[in-house]
Amino acid sequence: MLAELSLTGLGASIGAAIAAIGAGIGIGKIGAAAMEAIARQPEAAGDIRSNMIVIAALVEGVALFAVIVCVLALFV
Repeated sequence: MLAELSLTGLGASIGAAIAAIGAGIGIGKIGAAAMEAIARQPEAAGDIRSNMIVIAALVEGVALFAVIVCVLALFV
C-alpha cells in the first residue's frame, strides 16, 4: 500500500515536471519564431504579437490541464 502511494506520487511529480518543461520549450519556440517574424516584417508586429499571445495562452492551458491531472492522480 505504501509502495503504491510512493510510486503514484513519483509518477505524478514526473508527469507535472514533463508538462512544465514541455510548456517552457513550447513558449520559447513561439517567442523565438515571433521575434524572427517581427524582424522580417516589422509592419506586421501587432498581428504577430497578438497571435503569439493567443498561442502561448493555449500552450499554458494545456500545461495547466496536465498538471491538474497529475495532482488529481495523487488524491483519487
